[in-house]
Amino acid sequence: MTQIVLQHYDKPAARRHLWAGLLMAVVGAAFGIEQAMQWLAAHPMAARGLEASLLAGAATGLGAIPVLMLRRPSERLMAPMLGLAGGMMLAASLFSLLVPAVQTVAASDMPWALGIATAAALLAGVAAMHTLDRRLPHEHVEEVETSGTTPRVALVVTAIAIHNVPEGLAVGVAAAAGADHGMSLGIAMQNIPEGWIVASAMIALGAAPLRAALIALATGLVEPVGGLFGVIASTVAGAALPLALAAAAGAMLWVVSHEMIPASHKPGRIGAGTAGLAAGFAVMTSLASIF
Repeated sequence: MTQIVLQHYDKPAARRHLWAGLLMAVVGAAFGIEQAMQWLAAHPMAARGLEASLLAGAATGLGAIPVLMLRRPSERLMAPMLGLAGGMMLAASLFSLLVPAVQTVAASDMPWALGIATAAALLAGVAAMHTLDRRLPHEHVEEVETSGTTPRVALVVTAIAIHNVPEGLAVGVAAAAGADHGMSLGIAMQNIPEGWIVASAMIALGAAPLRAALIALATGLVEPVGGLFGVIASTVAGAALPLALAAAAGAMLWVVSHEMIPASHKPGRIGAGTAGLAAGFAVMTSLASIF
């Protein structure tokens, strides 16, 4: 197929069509970027939400740096690191998403109706993540070195993307709604140990240290994709903002319950995982109090 394409574009007339198509693509991309910049300039809170999700995702690459020198974390560190990340995500879903949602509902003219709808949105966020997890083939990153098999890198990367999208969604919604309360900083902090874990899993799958670190950074940059959806949802939600906040909280709760807690509470590591979970919750409590 590649040879056929090369032979096709080897003809002068076909090359003209190729360059015309590339020119149209460049012009279209430039126009799209210009429109996006104008929209973000007109919605500064949306720009803040997108920036927050980008910085949070980039922290994953920062956390991957140790694999260039230390290779991978020891088994003793895995449980508290995963517990720490889970505790911070759990607290962030509470302080930056559910609490603002409940406060907005309580101050509305229809607290009963809006409260029921907000609870339904929370469950919808959980259901959406559960459906995504069931329908996309993937391998959990924390099980790479203990499963006894060698999964494909693409399956592991897919699992990380499933994990990172709700984080970006939550950060984008909260920051764009002005309800961040240290959430973006907290998610960035918990992405640092996650980046180390992801990069170490890539090394276990045979990747060179530098390639493993770059893959970890790339998976972290999935978060701005979720952040973009969160920003859009927060911007257009209006009176339904509590629904967007609750849906993002539900997605985060699913990740904590389905992935972080089971991974950090393996037999023999339950105490360390619980300590990490409590420490992560305490860190986010402090950040929520300060911000």
